[in-house]
Amino acid sequence: MGRLFDGPWPIVIIIVVALLLFAAPKLPAMARSLGQSMRIIKSEVKEMKNDGKTEPTDPSGPVEGTIVNHPKAKPGEPTDGTDVPPSNRV
Repeated sequence: MGRLFDGPWPIVIIIVVALLLFAAPKLPAMARSLGQSMRIIKSEVKEMKNDGKTEPTDPSGPVEGTIVNHPKAKPGEPTDGTDVPPSNRV
C-alpha cells in the first residue's frame, strides 16, 4: 500500500476530488466555453489556409457607372440622391 501513495498520485487525487466538490456546477459552462474556443480556432485556421487562394470573380458584382442628375429634378433644384421631394421629408 506504500506504493500507491508514492510520487505525484496523492496530489492528483486531491486535485480531482477538490475540482469535483467545488467546481462541479461550473464544469458545464467551462466545457461549453472550451468547445466554442475550439470552433473559433478551427474556423480561423481554415480561413488562414484559404487566404492565399484567389476567389473567382462574381459577374453580379459591382458595376462601374456615372452619376447623372435626378430625372425628376427641376433645373436649379438641389438633388441629394433621394426620390422624396424636400417638402415631404421627415
